[in-house]
Amino acid sequence: MQVALREKGRITLPASIRRSLGLREGDQLQLSAEGGAIILRPKRVVTADDLKGVLGSVKVDVEEVEEALGRDIS
Repeated sequence: MQVALREKGRITLPASIRRSLGLREGDQLQLSAEGGAIILRPKRVVTADDLKGVLGSVKVDVEEVEEALGRDIS
């Protein structure tokens, strides 16, 4: 599959690629150059909603959260 380099270095990712990767407008991509190739990787952001239910019920004390953050939130 080919794409054209447009003004200011812009390219358009084909819709089939965007769909297969679940990409939507506003998603962030990580860009790197490796071995003479341009690599674009989706930057995945994991939200609390994404993790909900993964570990089951977990109890955490406020003090543990403060310690993990390295600060006192009170």
